[in-house]
Amino acid sequence: MKVLSAAEMAVADRATVERGFAAESFALMEAAGARVAEFVRAEFPAAQRVCVICGKGNNGGDGLVAARHLEQVGLAVSVVLLGRVDELKGDAARAWAKLIAKGKCEKHPVSEVEELNAALVAVKAELIVDAIVGTGFSGELRGLALEAVEWVKASGLPVVAVDVPSGWAADSQNAKSAGAVMPADAVVTFTAPKPAHVFGELTRKWSEAVVVAEIGTPEELHQSELKLGWAGDAMRLIDTPRARDANKGSFGHVLVVGGAMGRSGAAALASLGAMRSGAGLVTAAVPKSVQPLVAGAAHELMTMALAETDDGALAAENQARLAEILERKTVIAVGPGMGTHPATRWFLEELLKTSKVPLVIDADGLNLVAEMLRSDVGALKRVAKGRTVVVTPHPGEMARLTGKSVAEIQQDRLGVAREFAAAHGVIVVLKGSRTIITAADGQALVNTSGNPALAKGGSGDLLTGLIAGLLAQFADEPLEAAALGVWLHGVAADLLAAQKDERTILASDLLAVLSQAFRYRADGGSGYLFIQGHRRSE
Repeated sequence: MKVLSAAEMAVADRATVERGFAAESFALMEAAGARVAEFVRAEFPAAQRVCVICGKGNNGGDGLVAARHLEQVGLAVSVVLLGRVDELKGDAARAWAKLIAKGKCEKHPVSEVEELNAALVAVKAELIVDAIVGTGFSGELRGLALEAVEWVKASGLPVVAVDVPSGWAADSQNAKSAGAVMPADAVVTFTAPKPAHVFGELTRKWSEAVVVAEIGTPEELHQSELKLGWAGDAMRLIDTPRARDANKGSFGHVLVVGGAMGRSGAAALASLGAMRSGAGLVTAAVPKSVQPLVAGAAHELMTMALAETDDGALAAENQARLAEILERKTVIAVGPGMGTHPATRWFLEELLKTSKVPLVIDADGLNLVAEMLRSDVGALKRVAKGRTVVVTPHPGEMARLTGKSVAEIQQDRLGVAREFAAAHGVIVVLKGSRTIITAADGQALVNTSGNPALAKGGSGDLLTGLIAGLLAQFADEPLEAAALGVWLHGVAADLLAAQKDERTILASDLLAVLSQAFRYRADGGSGYLFIQGHRRSE
């Protein structure tokens, strides 16, 4: 699913009518309003009194259609129109006319602040539908729109936003809005997400729904130059059942390299992640003193004891065993718990030069690569030549890799990830809220699953193993395999947080719910694609 800009969405809407997929533009408004009404009834069934606050444009028209449909199913509906009726144009005017003809709900056109406040107090709503301004809006809210937002904030009422919460710029890639915005407890957008839907913190809580509703525009009309997609689409990779005659060799052999003394847990978590991803075989190559600890993580895990320094780090002399270490391995995950001992760097450099299979680099592996890049800017590009290399930095690691500050990384996460991927010929998984997965050609996928439970030691190690294991199974689609690992990792955290307090969740706890994450589908048979959150009944 492509992410479309506001302008690209408008083009898709026009093309839907021009190419005969919708009889007229009002048909799209009618479908959008009906989908909002259906969502309100399904997700907020206790709300019997609904106030729809409408602007004068097409977003307001969607709200007017929703109001009519909500009234038709027996709800007490009030409409507050921010402006005069004679200011409505086009489809919005038509939506008002149909509401007048078929609806008996309370209608409050307001032109002054005093009228607005009186109307909002009179409606005694249990739920607000925000249809003030939508994807065509830019700038800052003013006048009646700003007053309505402030009133709703003070009221504490739940809010369902139509398309985007009023005040959000649809094309924004920022997590937060600089200006005043309507608070939202759910967002219903149409056809395809816009940048704000995948990058922005649009709802009051991370667990609240942001959904995409289909209204009749076929996917062939979703044309975009943003080169942005949604990570959850990568679930298609596991929608095809495995072949009946498959064997363990069919799903790859992952080698996990890491685990210095005192850091054995990182290598163990990465190995378990690779195993739970569905990889056929997993071997952990670790210093000999920690090998028994890592081996104890699972009976099915194979281990290889490597030479170590006096303080338990991987020794340079392991270079002599590389042929044995790499034999029959199809993917390598390197870095979890590895440490940054000079001897380990020498071993890592030789491992990177010698190996030819897909590679996932994380944690201390990235810190050692950062040291390499400071003396040889082309080192990583040579490592990546002719094979897939995935790097999985958090912002601090990305800062070390690029020489930028963490603040600079966070200010332009997408741009930094794309620049690094292109410069070094790698896939970048830039971790954090809204993890970005981008390829060297600039194609990027944005992840919308996950929550603060993942802000804990070990989460990244588990993710490294997941990505490596999925890459072993889907080597021909490396960007999607990496995105799938990120998506499943976040979904597992979301499923757990619905059962436990997010503060108490450990990275190892995710292993128990990965099977549920693999079975989770964001549409859930509901007719809405939940790109954030899930149905309240789940």
